[in-house]
Amino acid sequence: QLQLVESGGRLVQAGESLRLSCVGSGRRFANYDAAWFRQAPGKERDFVAAHRWNGNIVYGESVKGRFTIARDNARNAVYLLMNSLEPEDTAIYYCAARDATFLSRTADEYRFWGQGTQVTVSS
Repeated sequence: QLQLVESGGRLVQAGESLRLSCVGSGRRFANYDAAWFRQAPGKERDFVAAHRWNGNIVYGESVKGRFTIARDNARNAVYLLMNSLEPEDTAIYYCAARDATFLSRTADEYRFWGQGTQVTVSS
């Protein structure tokens, strides 16, 4: 089993930047597609970004141009660099992984999940 642990979430002011980390263990994280999703209170879990094991990357429309997903295979980690944060970015952010033949934006298609890390952006 691949275990994922997120960290880095905290309270920030609008316009600030934040970096979330997700470290994998149990299996080689680099062999899996990795993604970030987020869920605000009372809302569905939304796609944020995904990084395929071969380097392909996709972003959700609401974060394109502000967020960057990056991997460090030597550290078995994936990161989410978030710039120009807005109050609408407030959510629990989840790291996810899957072993598949194409990149997916759908939460149900990811098998492995972390416990989430809270990001709160104040105006």
